[in-house]
Parts: sequence; structure tokens; C-alpha cells
Amino acid sequence: MEYLTISQVSRKYGVTPRMLRYYEKLGLIKAGRREDYAYRIYDEEAVRRLQQILIFRKLRLSLKEIAVLLGDTKQGESLRLVQDKLAELDDEIASLTLIRRLLKQLARRLDQCRKQQIHFELLEDGELAEITGALAFPKTSIKENVSMEELNRAGEILDKTLSVRILRLPPCTVAAYHYIGENPEETVGDVVTRFVQESGLYEKKPDARMFGFNHPNPGVLENGGHGYEDWVTIPEDMEVKAPMEKRKFSGGLYAVMTIPFPEFQLWENLTRWVNESQDFEPAYSQLGEENMGGCLEEHLNWVYAAHNGWKEDGIPGQIDLMLPVKLREK
Repeated sequence: MEYLTISQVSRKYGVTPRMLRYYEKLGLIKAGRREDYAYRIYDEEAVRRLQQILIFRKLRLSLKEIAVLLGDTKQGESLRLVQDKLAELDDEIASLTLIRRLLKQLARRLDQCRKQQIHFELLEDGELAEITGALAFPKTSIKENVSMEELNRAGEILDKTLSVRILRLPPCTVAAYHYIGENPEETVGDVVTRFVQESGLYEKKPDARMFGFNHPNPGVLENGGHGYEDWVTIPEDMEVKAPMEKRKFSGGLYAVMTIPFPEFQLWENLTRWVNESQDFEPAYSQLGEENMGGCLEEHLNWVYAAHNGWKEDGIPGQIDLMLPVKLREK
């Protein structure tokens, strides 16, 4: 039986080690151990289940839904689940069809106005009056039964893409902890949680934030391991004891995208957005893969949740991916 290391699986299938461990935590896959190797290994059955998970994710199924599909031996619940997803998809298709039709009408009217050298005004255009049908314009003649409410709903259904914003992080003082080894994110998180609780950080700095990043990235070390580092912002005059270290962070400009945990593969989407941006370009750290090129992962509300001792950091599913950028040279 062939076994793959966590790094081999990560590279082969484009899944971060953190996501693999999260899949394990949910019971979706199981990892094994080998006496002559310190890290997780995956047998053929685990890899096969991972392949199924990745296919299901491409079909826009949530991890909870995937757990049902993988565990439903009688398949009745699975069938109902897939039928519900089909109904959702039908709504999206209907919404796209509506918006496409309205855009085609808009393009036709703009072309007519351009040829006639007249100014186009949406609210005065009889052919497109359907768009404003739900507004208080009693003299409007509605040619088709499409209301603003329907258009709003179509937009809500389709507006599921993750938007990118530009954010300036100011210089600040941080308490940092770094660990290389098995389960680095969890190990670092436990240490920083204790620091937050024992130092009373939240009372001293209610706006404290937590940032993390791979250090080093998976694939850098020959033994297949990797590390992680966490920073929490602290008051400048706050004392920090070992194993935490007090550091200065210079801040910077970042392209930021919020993701649901643990969809870290969406780093690719953020990277593509920056690379294709007309206004910004990447400003990666010279350390490169050693520290994710200066990229950060901010776990939102983390300090508040750690302060309260909430399980799983209290508020799951809220992470900002932060890629350093600068203005693109014209």
C-alpha cells in the first residue's frame, strides 16, 4: 500500500496542511503514523476520500454537506441534499437569465442612442422601465413583469463572490510566537491564547488583533514539516515574557479578502486579483516562501474570543487574507 506524506498530499492536490488537518478534525479523512516518520501519512483510502471531498467542493457543497454524502450509507439524505442544491442552482440560473436579458436591452438602447447622438437616461427610457417597476413612478409604463424587488433578489443570489478591499495597517507593537513542528498552527494558537488570558490583554487593549502566517511555508523544509507564527497587537509599554517575544511591525498596504474557514485555497483568488489589478501590484517580502512573502492571515475577533475562553476561538469562519501591495507603476 502506498503512503503519502502531508507535504506530498498538499503539493499534489493543492490543499494546505492546515486544511488537511481540519478535514481530519471533522472526521472526513483519517491520517496514519509510521514509526520511521514524525509527521502524518495518508493511505490510499484517505487519498481517495480527499479526492471525493475536492470534487464535492468544486460542486459548491459545504463541508457539513460533504460529511453527509460520505457518511450516508442509505443515500436517502444525500439525495435530498443534492436535490436542494439543484433548486438553489435553478434560482441562480434564473437570476443570471434575468440580468442577462436586462443587460442585452441596455446594450441595444445604448447603441441606438449612440447612433442617434442622443443622451441615454435610464429612468426616462420606456423600454427599460421594467427595472424601476417597484419604485414610486406611477407614470412609468412597465412592459414586462420584472420588479426592482426581483432584481434585488437576483443580485443577492448571485453576489456570493468574495470582494477585495485595500487596507492600510499602521505600525504597531506585537507579541509574537513561532513554532516549527507537528500541528504548528494549533501549537502556536494555544500558546498565544494563554498569553491573552494570563496578561489580560483584552482589558488593556480591546482593539487588539491577531495575525498569523506560515513560517516557513510547507515545502520549504526537506523533512516535509513547516512552521507557523502568530502576532497579537499589544500596548507599546506592555511587558512580554517568554516564550512570547515583543516586536515592532512596520505596517503596510494590503489587499484583503475575507474567507470562510478553512477555504485557504482562496489565496489563489486574491493573488490573481492583485496580479490583474490596474492600480496595485504585489509587494512581497524579500524572504519569499520563508514567511509567505509577507502575507498575513487575520483571525477576526480572535483576541476577544480567546479572552472569553470560547471553544474554537468563539467565532468560526471569519478570516482575512492579506497580501502586501503597492501602487502599480503606470
